[in-house]
Amino acid sequence: MTALPEPTRGEFPWEIPDHLLSIEEYAALGETDSGFTELVEGRLMMSPSPRPDHGLAMLELAHQIRPFVPEGFKTVAEADIDLELAPAGGPGFSRRPGLLIVSKAELARRRREGGILRASGILLVVEIVSPGSKRTDYTTKHDEYADAGIPFYWILDLDEPVSLVACHQAGELGYQDAPAATGIFRTAEPFPAEIDLTALLD
Repeated sequence: MTALPEPTRGEFPWEIPDHLLSIEEYAALGETDSGFTELVEGRLMMSPSPRPDHGLAMLELAHQIRPFVPEGFKTVAEADIDLELAPAGGPGFSRRPGLLIVSKAELARRRREGGILRASGILLVVEIVSPGSKRTDYTTKHDEYADAGIPFYWILDLDEPVSLVACHQAGELGYQDAPAATGIFRTAEPFPAEIDLTALLD
């Protein structure tokens, strides 16, 4: 791949790739001036910056969940994940969930080796549904995260009433989805927790 020029504000920040990108090539791109990117089977996907309510809900959820997170794990916001669905050098898959529960061992590996976080070190991902992302979050990412072996996936929908669908690995079936919860969400997996969904936008 040819060298990537420095970003120019107000313009697309990179040369358009002329081939499907590997995870290593994707990680080398860096950040955009606005919005964010994901990688789907080697194809670069651009998304606009989330709404303010998205950020508000993410921070409040992180605040509520942090006391329940077990030793050995950390809460991380909006970080790229290598879904590890492609061989090294092949067209890669990377997603950027709103919130992650990631092992300290994986964070240490990332600091030591560089690159991006790997799905094998993730316990839980949370996607916050945005306008235009409903099908992606409920269907496409649902399947990708299951295929990546991430044990738990929560889908947080901010449309009134605020709801949360908790999904967990169920063997060859992929994820099994619980009914959408509203009000107070209580769970025993992946760790005992209680989340006040009504407070996420207060």
